[in-house]
Amino acid sequence: MDKKNLKIIASLLVLVILIGVYIFGKQNKKEDVSATYYYLGTVNDIKILKDNKKHSEEILKKSEKILIDVHNKMSSQLSNTEVDKVNKNAGIKPVKVSEETFYVMENALKYAGLTEGVFDPSIGAISSLWNIGNEEARVPKNEEIKDNLKFVNYKNVLLNKKQNTIFLKEKGMKIDLGAIAKGYAADRIANLMKDEKISSAIINLGGNVYVVGKKDDSNFKIGIQAPYEKKSEAIGYIKGSDISVVTSGTYERYIKDGDKIYHHMMDPKTGYPFDNNLNSVSIISKVSMDGDALSTSTYGLGIEKGKKFIENQKNIEAIFVTKDKKIILTKGLKNNFVLTDDTYEIIK
Repeated sequence: MDKKNLKIIASLLVLVILIGVYIFGKQNKKEDVSATYYYLGTVNDIKILKDNKKHSEEILKKSEKILIDVHNKMSSQLSNTEVDKVNKNAGIKPVKVSEETFYVMENALKYAGLTEGVFDPSIGAISSLWNIGNEEARVPKNEEIKDNLKFVNYKNVLLNKKQNTIFLKEKGMKIDLGAIAKGYAADRIANLMKDEKISSAIINLGGNVYVVGKKDDSNFKIGIQAPYEKKSEAIGYIKGSDISVVTSGTYERYIKDGDKIYHHMMDPKTGYPFDNNLNSVSIISKVSMDGDALSTSTYGLGIEKGKKFIENQKNIEAIFVTKDKKIILTKGLKNNFVLTDDTYEIIK
């Protein structure tokens, strides 16, 4: 082989090596990767920060599988989910469910007991009447509500841990895990991120926010939404890493009947939305499922009882926002909430 051909081959080899290095570098360049899905009746945004793109995309696919799994097992609005099967067999027979659904149901009943029924997963008999958040949403007649209230009683939800079954004692009962399932899904996705060594991520399941790790070696700033304002607007923020912030508010899902607004958080005692001076409650916790259940139930308890209840829980804090623009913080947030909207006032 002559020198000219050797030079050409050598040049080609160098070019191949350079292209390989370039492609390898491009594949391993760290960047933000995000995806948006619609499951569990809401928009889900998941963002992985400064990670290998291929790795991030693989994890986002796994995250979507988790959302689909929870959606297909625990939705009360879809046919043939495990929850739907339990409801259809109310008063007839126990229904065997997956370990995941059983675990969420166990926790739902735990919080029902802790809040003395303010949080009640058997609220489905009422929430299905109102159907808030769907096109068929309506204000039920008072007689309908009275007729269905008798089916709301978490003590009539029977679990068999050995058989993994759920049984609703009375025909007409319905469970609704909508106030806890999103938190469970957020926890599973957060644990996936940690197992996969993701150092920084934001999981936002329709307002259930979980931040994994830190952002640029600093704690995340997590905004607390301004009620009835644009999603991007906040009244303030807290700083944290590996924490969940779940907000339940009157402005999230509601219907209007004339001048009257009916929000989606139902009082198990009356069959109507909770009625108090609160616009929202945000729960800060390490476990998003706790925050999901407690944001709804603490709203129902009201400021005085709700604040006392949260301050008796370990590693859980709350932010209460009233309709007259007052903010009440639990003890652990006194030095970790920054007010950014001067139309609101922090009450000491």
